This record gives sequence, structure tokens and C-alpha cells, in this order.
Amino acid sequence: MSEPVVHGHGCGCAALPGIDVHCHVIPAEFPKSLGITPAGWPSMAPAHDCHRHVMIDGGLYRTVSDRCWDAGKRLDDMAEQRVGVQALSPMPELLGYWLPAQEAAHLNRYVNDEIAKMVAYAPTRFVGLGAVPLQDTDLAIAELTRMMASGAFVGVELGSNINGVPIGAACFDPFFEAAEALGAAIFVHALRPAGEARLVGPKPLLQALGYPTDVGLAAASVLTTNLIVRRPKLRIAFSHGGGTLTSLLPRLERAHKVFKPLDDTLLESPSAQARRLYYDALVFDDDTLAHLVRTFGHTQLMLGTDYPFAFRETTPVASIERAFADATLRESLIHLNAERFLGMFARSHS
Repeated sequence: MSEPVVHGHGCGCAALPGIDVHCHVIPAEFPKSLGITPAGWPSMAPAHDCHRHVMIDGGLYRTVSDRCWDAGKRLDDMAEQRVGVQALSPMPELLGYWLPAQEAAHLNRYVNDEIAKMVAYAPTRFVGLGAVPLQDTDLAIAELTRMMASGAFVGVELGSNINGVPIGAACFDPFFEAAEALGAAIFVHALRPAGEARLVGPKPLLQALGYPTDVGLAAASVLTTNLIVRRPKLRIAFSHGGGTLTSLLPRLERAHKVFKPLDDTLLESPSAQARRLYYDALVFDDDTLAHLVRTFGHTQLMLGTDYPFAFRETTPVASIERAFADATLRESLIHLNAERFLGMFARSHS
């Protein structure tokens, strides 16, 4: 495995309180697959300057900078952002749910080991949110158990759907049972969203419009299956401010009161369940962020940037300070809620 590129750094965490729960890693290289290379296996190709091309099935998936794997340059950028800690998760396409399960497990373990190296380089500045092959629950639990025992990881990143199956589906219950028992935080990120054929325009619309739609449906699936009621110690967060959930929630709440099948099914109101979940603050708008706080509560929102990609929040702490005057609320969103979600206090005393 290739070593992550690093530069000199100082900690300075006390002066940088921000905790970023939504930022991604891509290894500088990828391993050869086991046996015949399956469709969807990633590789790297040279690009310009400090960039490389992520190639999938012979085509260009994304051109990325060395910030994706260079721990030292990340630390420099974090200082500018006033971020003290990043929770490192894979670029979602690397979750590999469409690969054969054993191949996906091989890829996930490699990516997780690369994340662990970055955490080891700066353990006060990085924590890991790894990948698991959730298309095979047993393999996923095995990798989650390995990660959580390593000391480098506080949890796992999951896609909003696993080959079209929403995360609230009953088939994933054993995994969530294991995650709750292990104290693993769950960060849900949009992945291969539904409705792509309905988008009219260039490819970036998938990120702008498709991602929040799929995240909203994923969060709704957690509510309608009572996952957080059945597993009250589970800590689960949703990217992009929970996507469309804030718009879906009033309709779901009314439906719960109007339709008896929903009343019979839901063990707790949708709104009450939604306030048990966590969300990042990556919505690019002060009024929308204020609405999230009113809807979900100031204890459930956390910094998220989508670093190091171009479509990201570049001034996360300053954006919270601009949106809210209340010092207690600011402190909650900038770092306190993330400390609780990531289990960082328990980690520091383990």
C-alpha cells in the first residue's frame, strides 16, 4: 500500500474548534483487484499538476487533487477553515456496493487502511469513518468490527441506498444492531441517486439535485421503519442537511395522522424521530440552515464541507457565525454536536 504524502504540521486544535463530519478521502493509488477485474473497479491515471484522474471502466469518473490523499496539505487547509478535526470518509463511489461482495470487501479494506494511515499521522486532527460491503451483511459486520477495534475509526460511511435498496430496509437490521453494539457512528451520504433520468441538463445536476433527493428518501426510510426507535443508542447522520427531508416531513407527519396504516406502523411521530437523527449543515444558505435548526433542533446539526471537492463549503465556521448570533447555538453546531455524534469524548477516555 502506498504511504500518504505528509508535510510538517502543528496541532493547534484548541484554537481550531470546528469539527468537519463530511469530508472525503481518495487513495493516491488503487490495488489490483483479486482475479478478473470486475466492472466498476477504480484506478488512477496521471493528470495535470497535483491532480489525478479517477478512472472507472476505462472512463474518467472525476479529476481530483492531491488534497484527497495528502494529509499535510489537508492540515494546511483546515487551519484556513478554522477546522480542528476532520472525520475522514471515502469518496462515496468507493463504497463499491455494485461489485461482487468479496471484491468490494477487498477494496473497502484497502481504502480503510489508507484512512487509518492518515489518522495515525495526525491522531488529534483526524478520525475515520470507513467503508463496508453492505451488499453482504456478514462481510460488512466483519469489516466494521475490525475497523472499530483498530482505534482509528469512530464509525462508518454508508450510501443512501445499496443497489437501489434504501438503508431503512429490514435486510440491513443485523448491521445496525452490530453498529449500535459497537458504538459506531453512521454517516449517510448520497450515492447513485434515484431519478437521474428525470434531470434535464449537464451531469453536475446529479450532485446539485439528485443527491439531496436521495438523502431525503433515505432518511425517510429510517423514520418509516422506526429504526431509531428500535435502536435508540444508534447515532446516525445524513449529509446535505438531510436533503429533502425538511420538505417531506410535514407531509409525512400529516399522513401519519390521516392514514391508519401509517398510524399503525409508526411507533413514534415522524417529527419526533427526525429530531433523534443528526445532519450536516451543508446547505449553502443561512435561511435554510435556520430552518433546519428549527425543524431538527440545535443539538442535531454539525459542520460539513464536502472537502476537498470543488462543490463544497469553504468557510464552514464563518458560515455558522454569520447565520447565528447566539454563542451557545454556534458552539453546538461548530463542534459540540459532532463530538457527541462521533463519540469523541468516549474515544479520548478509552
